[in-house]
Amino acid sequence: MKSFGIPESEIPKFADPYHWLTHFPPLAEADLKAFGLGCDWRRSFITTDMNPFYDSFVRWQMRKLKSMGKIVKDMRYTIYSPLDGQPCADHDRASGEGVQPQYYVLIKMEVIPPFPPKLKVLEGRKVYLAAATQRPETMYGQTNSWVLPDGEYGAFEINDTDVFIITQRAALNLSYQKLSKVSEKLTCLLELSGYDLIGLPLKSPLALNDIIYSLPMLTILTDKGTGIATSVPSDSPDDYMALKDLKSKPALRSKFGVKDEWVLPFEVVPIIHLPEFGDKAADGSMLVGEFKGKKVEEAEPLIRNVLLETGQAVMYSEPEKEVMSRSGDECVVALTDQWYITYGETEWKEKAEDCLARMNVYSEETRHGFESTLSWLNQWACSRSFGLGTRLPWDEQFLVESLSDSTLYMAFYTVAHLLQNVNPEQMRDEVWDYIFCRGPVPESDIPSSILNKMKQEFEYWYPFDLRVSGKDLIQNHLTFCIYNHTAILPKHQWPRGFRCNGHIMLNAKKMSKSKGNFRTLRQAIEEFSSDATRFSLADAGDGMDDANFVFKTANSAILKLTKELSWVEEVLAAESSLRVGSPSTYADRVFVNEINIAVRLTEQHYKDFMFREALKTGFYDLQAAKKEYRFSCGSEGMNRDLLWRFMDVQTRLITPICPHYAEHVWKNLLKKDGFVVNAGWPVSDSPDLSLKSANKYLHDSILLMRKLLQKQVSGPKKPKKGAPAPLAEENKFTVGLIYVNEQYDGWREECLNILQSKFDAEKRSFKPDQEILEALKQSSLGQDANFKQIQKLCIPFLRFKKDEAVAVGPQALDLKLPFGEIKVLQENIDLIKRQLGLEHVEILSASDDAACSKAGPHISLLTQNPPSPGNPMSIFMNSTSKQ
Repeated sequence: MKSFGIPESEIPKFADPYHWLTHFPPLAEADLKAFGLGCDWRRSFITTDMNPFYDSFVRWQMRKLKSMGKIVKDMRYTIYSPLDGQPCADHDRASGEGVQPQYYVLIKMEVIPPFPPKLKVLEGRKVYLAAATQRPETMYGQTNSWVLPDGEYGAFEINDTDVFIITQRAALNLSYQKLSKVSEKLTCLLELSGYDLIGLPLKSPLALNDIIYSLPMLTILTDKGTGIATSVPSDSPDDYMALKDLKSKPALRSKFGVKDEWVLPFEVVPIIHLPEFGDKAADGSMLVGEFKGKKVEEAEPLIRNVLLETGQAVMYSEPEKEVMSRSGDECVVALTDQWYITYGETEWKEKAEDCLARMNVYSEETRHGFESTLSWLNQWACSRSFGLGTRLPWDEQFLVESLSDSTLYMAFYTVAHLLQNVNPEQMRDEVWDYIFCRGPVPESDIPSSILNKMKQEFEYWYPFDLRVSGKDLIQNHLTFCIYNHTAILPKHQWPRGFRCNGHIMLNAKKMSKSKGNFRTLRQAIEEFSSDATRFSLADAGDGMDDANFVFKTANSAILKLTKELSWVEEVLAAESSLRVGSPSTYADRVFVNEINIAVRLTEQHYKDFMFREALKTGFYDLQAAKKEYRFSCGSEGMNRDLLWRFMDVQTRLITPICPHYAEHVWKNLLKKDGFVVNAGWPVSDSPDLSLKSANKYLHDSILLMRKLLQKQVSGPKKPKKGAPAPLAEENKFTVGLIYVNEQYDGWREECLNILQSKFDAEKRSFKPDQEILEALKQSSLGQDANFKQIQKLCIPFLRFKKDEAVAVGPQALDLKLPFGEIKVLQENIDLIKRQLGLEHVEILSASDDAACSKAGPHISLLTQNPPSPGNPMSIFMNSTSKQ
């Protein structure tokens, strides 16, 4: 607290939990305002009984669920903190969020007297090795039990007569499940090791062998189950291999003191039949026992009930994985008498699934998370013994659990700012029903104008379009939100969308205050500025993966935004020198098109809450387009109106990410009226995708030309021995002949026609290769006497074009590009000359013999590497050789 600037004299006040509620919210609000958050602060509220209006709202919600039969009281297994003395819900956990109780049947394998000397103190009691299993129907096939030789066990008193030999961890769980002589306390009569248990004769429930023995197994886990396991080799490959090892390896038996009679007489017992796999498969129908002939899935619950009802087994539960409470306590599973919300109830679950199916959750990963949660979520403990919150209105010894009192609060936002005009006592259930559920007009002393205003406000905002939250809340809070909305509100008011995100890392590492890798929002704003912080957050990542806030990106944002400010100022100052009139050049048209593309793509990215993509298309790509435009214009100069359009659009597109920067540019530089946040999204024409392709072709071609020029300039690596080195001026190429073939012809044309006939555009897939090759043989090419030679050329071309069509679609199989290559290159001769440092450039058709003759002695280059659509061929020479 001292590190956050709280005076030492103030710190003792935080012993009162309500002091936290008055101290931190104003600080959080100030930080968010500095961050540039657009928010109606009148609607902010506290979600505890410190806010009597919200307390009334939650009480109404809980009473409504209870009246529908959706809140019940019952004995249920729940994750529990012994230190806290209450159930440990997800928000109370330091680790293990989402972990549920794991259920087992505890098989009571009775130790047959007389007991060995180590167990003599237990004489006169019923002593059991208690093994946890989830497959009680397989107990007919027991051949032995397993213990961990080095494992630590204890003999724990369960009641006046029974003693269980298990691990201390399992005993602790049992003590909170009414299976300890003293509830919630362990009574360990004897500490034992696994070695002490090897060779114990056991009488085990359902086993076809009258007596089995406990044997050593080195892979037994003591942090799962009870540390004791039953061995059913017919059902478990691990059991089969371990028993086989002991039977076949006398040295192994000798090492652990295992007698032959404990192992050798025991054979695998067939218990389940599956026609496809034989008598030892883990599924199928029962071969033995009371339920012989029944399917396993039918027999399992019947056998489990028999074992429990006859006292040969007990139910046992433990956490699926380790759960640590925020108080630092390892949690257990307790059997508690609690209030539960009946999530998972069939009809209610169907409503929740219907709601989810209609929602926009923005990613399949998120949808799968919700679907998975709906598949397993059932009765949820909604009460706790202490903490902050609202008391259960019908059982005030309990508070409403923190994930259960916040499932409908989006509705509370809609009226929070209007409640100052009424008293908390006036907000009775019938008033809430009227506002949210279209209930009858209540008999209330609240003025009808206020009641109607609250109802209108709710119905204006609801159903909510979006709730943004962390991915860890899918498995509880957000799914509860769906359930409770479908229970309490009519269908047309159900949620429309959730957008879930990951957590945040700093410089690719988890935030850690102890390691110095930590920033509060206020610290980030002071270090980088608000807009640079927002810029780096937007760039940190989209989707459910953890976002990575990178300091380098934030610092770079400062430079980028500052540089852009300077450029805007320079352009505005140089207005008189800019070209005027409507955009007319090729470079103008491309720049207009790039702006239109940015407007359309960025709008969609913002709608999808893909801020990283929005930053890419709305800033990075637009900046790249501006840079390209400046260079492409050359001596003609840039168009004034087009630059004004760019500055307007760029400012609007960056506003959601960098609002302070955008407002400064909008008002102080562009001298626009009002605020940019109110200016609306820029209007744009539909992008010209053909022009986009043409521009890509232009720049790809220039890149290819540059490579060819460098290759021709470098020439042979070494002159021939005795030959004079060429003069520098002879290597100075000043002329470029660019040859273009705008349409595939000859064998390439035939290949493309075949591929077009064999391509499914919807599925982006081709007929089998054999069918394509057969079509090639049947074509005019196949009738050529030199077909074998032609085929060697066709096969790589077919393969290349197939891959391209699968990647980009059927346009890859067109005979020509959707634009005139010669026209595009001709319009940009000045750019080509400047890019390549040439004085003269000609764009020529490779199908024109007169044009080809201009290549002179370099004609061989053209025949060796003929141009094709999208791939022009360039020949470079000096002015002397051209003459």
